[in-house]
Amino acid sequence: MKTLEQIVALHRDEWKARSLEQQRLEIENNEAVARLYGLEDEVPSHVPLERVSLTNNSAFRWPNKTAKERDALFTQSAIIDLISYSVGCMFGRYSLDAPGLILGDQGSTIDDYVAKIPSPTFPPDRDNVIPIVDGDWFEDDIVERFRLFLRTVFGEQHFEANLRFVSEALGLKNLRDYFIKTAGRGAASKFYDDHVQRYKKRPIYWLFSSPRGSFNALIYMHRYTPSTVSTVLTYLREYVTKLESALQHAERSGNALESDRLRRILVELNEYEHDTLFPKASENVVIDLDDGVKANYPKFGAALKKIPGLEAPSD
Repeated sequence: MKTLEQIVALHRDEWKARSLEQQRLEIENNEAVARLYGLEDEVPSHVPLERVSLTNNSAFRWPNKTAKERDALFTQSAIIDLISYSVGCMFGRYSLDAPGLILGDQGSTIDDYVAKIPSPTFPPDRDNVIPIVDGDWFEDDIVERFRLFLRTVFGEQHFEANLRFVSEALGLKNLRDYFIKTAGRGAASKFYDDHVQRYKKRPIYWLFSSPRGSFNALIYMHRYTPSTVSTVLTYLREYVTKLESALQHAERSGNALESDRLRRILVELNEYEHDTLFPKASENVVIDLDDGVKANYPKFGAALKKIPGLEAPSD
């Protein structure tokens, strides 16, 4: 089996060839029209590669970049697309075993998925909540799930090389940095920024996030039920318990810096639970996706990551 780097390189070369072929066809078409009207010497027929409007034509997407820069940006874009697809598989929106949408209706369940994919190669998350935190605290967190996705799709043989290639393509030392960033109030992960941009500020995956981003949990809106926020709350409480144990260990070890860091996080998370997440879980919010993301996203207020344009209407 080829490495992910080799697969992306082949994909890039295929699109280069397609783009050049499309450029040739457009030039031929221009020349034919010019001959038909006797305008060969008056109308230029040449079409710069930068004007060949194919989605994955690197020259069209990044016209002001060098060839080397275009290759790097194409690789990065391909990896971002791969991660987006993998998250779709994590939630059951997509499957490695069948093309197209698998779960795309409101209230879709795991039973609906199994009815379509009885023996999935990569089973979706059962409770529709995928934690995203700074560290390996959960077996089913998004980084662990993506690692499993890489192993499942591309094999164990090249797993470490593939994982390293993904991080390098994203310009990061650590894959987790793509999914989580906690520096500063309101910080967002690059992953969620990319997702919101992909869906033009109408995301299909919703991010529950504490004020400084120390706790995050992703859900798929089509699988949302009124009990989903309570499930997120359960993850938050489990995380708090783990951090409290870590704080005790840090204090016993005399690690003052780590102790202070953990205390600040615990204050943030306890306030998020008390002021925001627990009250929202108690509401058992009902949504109707026929009303659209813009109508439903604001129902969760500060429990969800703030997205400009999706704020609750002012009174």
